Amino acid sequence: MSLATSRLDSDWLSLVDWLSRLTKNGTAGGLALATYQGPLTDPGVPAAPAVPPAPKTAARAAAEEALLDAAERLLAGAGYAAVTTRRLAEEAGVNHGLVHYYFGSNENLLVRALERFTERLIARQRELYAAEAPFAEKWRTAMRYLVGEDVSYQKIWLELQALAWNNADIAERLARVNAEWRAVLAEAFDEPRRQLGIELPLEALVSLVMTFNLGIIVERLGGIETGHRELLDWIDRWISR
Repeated sequence: MSLATSRLDSDWLSLVDWLSRLTKNGTAGGLALATYQGPLTDPGVPAAPAVPPAPKTAARAAAEEALLDAAERLLAGAGYAAVTTRRLAEEAGVNHGLVHYYFGSNENLLVRALERFTERLIARQRELYAAEAPFAEKWRTAMRYLVGEDVSYQKIWLELQALAWNNADIAERLARVNAEWRAVLAEAFDEPRRQLGIELPLEALVSLVMTFNLGIIVERLGGIETGHRELLDWIDRWISR
């Protein structure tokens, strides 16, 4: 028997003896294991290599996409309060056990749906702002998205914002989504800010645009559009001057 093997056997015997004595004294085995401070592996023996995760099958990838699509539709069409595990599964056409098996929780699935939706829209916006066109035209297109085409995304975003107020993990992930949008706007407005003579620092201008968009979104989702068209027209004329 090698010295390394003898040392490892001795450590395990010490652990077994320690647990045995604690058990006799009425201490739960789980507590004993949690508080044991001795070595569990032989420092002279290399650790086994980590086993890489199995590749995702086509069936799993399809089921995950179906669940994410279902989450988008339900959040936008019915709201978070109406989303249950079974309803998600029914909408996606999969077994309800796959929701938690693949995503861990309904909330994780819903946030991942927002993150995926964000990826699509950010790619679209970056393509828009990178195009060879006057900034005024890009602004008009962005405003058309804001007041018309992106309503489903806006509903999902705000549904999860409310959920994040009392969930630190979700709040952290939504903050990263917010930061991605800010980065897109910072890239888009850096040069136009100088061309238009806007004296605000870039970060402040981005915050102004973000909060302007949010105000428009919240009012329009509540059925309020008073003054919006006039405001957008005035900004369009100012940018185009």
